[in-house]
Amino acid sequence: MSFQRARTDEQREIRRRAILDVASAMLDEMPVAAVTLNELSRRVGLAKPNVLRYFESREAVLLELLDHFLQEWLTELAGELAAGIDESLPMAERATAVAEILSRSLSGRAVMCDLFGAQGSVLERNVSVEVVTRYKRASLDRLTAMTALIQKHLPELGENATLFSLQTMVMAGALSAYSTPPPSLQAAYQAEPDLARFHLKLRDYLKPALTATLLGVLPR
Repeated sequence: MSFQRARTDEQREIRRRAILDVASAMLDEMPVAAVTLNELSRRVGLAKPNVLRYFESREAVLLELLDHFLQEWLTELAGELAAGIDESLPMAERATAVAEILSRSLSGRAVMCDLFGAQGSVLERNVSVEVVTRYKRASLDRLTAMTALIQKHLPELGENATLFSLQTMVMAGALSAYSTPPPSLQAAYQAEPDLARFHLKLRDYLKPALTATLLGVLPR
């Protein structure tokens, strides 16, 4: 991929989108930690200083990409919940169904979960106040949207829907780190199968965790 100098707002937006698309493709091939600005620049076809004209760091690229993934996911989640929740069911059964849909949906978005897991410890560390403030404002919008979805199907949660929504993403991010072990760890698991109990498959562990959390915060 190669570019001429961007001279218009439309051309600059096309270039920003290209950088994000290439970063997304890289995440399909490698973990978050392996995505470097040098390799991103090479694949985009721009010199590193030119990439920095659009994003101040690789973390800024990944934060914007994470927000894009969250928007897409929430749009799809709305349909999945609407199709999968019978509003006539008792509260506990609806809660179990919500936990099942969330765990299934999130486990199908491993890259988003990996990014969320890296958010606090990595991605928010090498960005300016302006960038992280903009991202956090967007995150509040996503949290509000997710809370509304949960409350729609479990109105009994009330204000606890916000806490549950945040806990869901934190758990998905934390568990994702254990669901995709590096090659050396995979080899260790194969050599000593007893060690594989530390290989936590995202969906298998997220569902009971979300179910327990939901049932714990629902009114009795």
